[in-house]
Amino acid sequence: MWESMGSLEAGPWIYAMVALSVLLDVFLPVLPSGVLVITAATAAAAGTGASAGQVPPHVLPDILALTLCAATASVLGDLVAYRLARRGGARLDRAIARSRRLSSAQERLGEALSRGGGALVILARFAPAGRSIVSLGAGATHRSVRDFLPWSALAGLTWAVYSVALGYLGAQWLGGTWLATAVSVAALFGAGAGAGYLMRRRRPA
Repeated sequence: MWESMGSLEAGPWIYAMVALSVLLDVFLPVLPSGVLVITAATAAAAGTGASAGQVPPHVLPDILALTLCAATASVLGDLVAYRLARRGGARLDRAIARSRRLSSAQERLGEALSRGGGALVILARFAPAGRSIVSLGAGATHRSVRDFLPWSALAGLTWAVYSVALGYLGAQWLGGTWLATAVSVAALFGAGAGAGYLMRRRRPA
């Protein structure tokens, strides 16, 4: 199956699929954007005829392009959610106030950004629905885009590099098989579970 997909250069539509999925999952966290990125990276490695332990140099442009595509879409999605929440007004404020989870996350985010503690933004990028909570929370509390954007960019790049690396290295170690994808996806979900746990343990100073 992976060989039939071939190089990502032979199927540029995959970049559009990845970009759209990553862009929209800030509003629809159920979208499997991470799984799609991992699958594309696995296909890039397997489609070049790579076997375990080999690192074909001609696959690197595909991998770099996929990483930049996912990271850029992540930041753009964050900014769209941030802007919408910033203009949401009293209705959004009331919706957040009705949710203890959102209110708590909003308070932690405000404290973290005011102290320059953007590690929370990076953690949230891996946690289930964490990206949505942080992006909407930053906009709803009218945090400066100068405080939010650099951390959003770093979070998006960190997530993209990790996800692409999982797919690529999985194919290198296990070959272009469903097992490689399954192991890589499990590692991504494990990182998400760990990030969610750390976010729950963080408390404002």
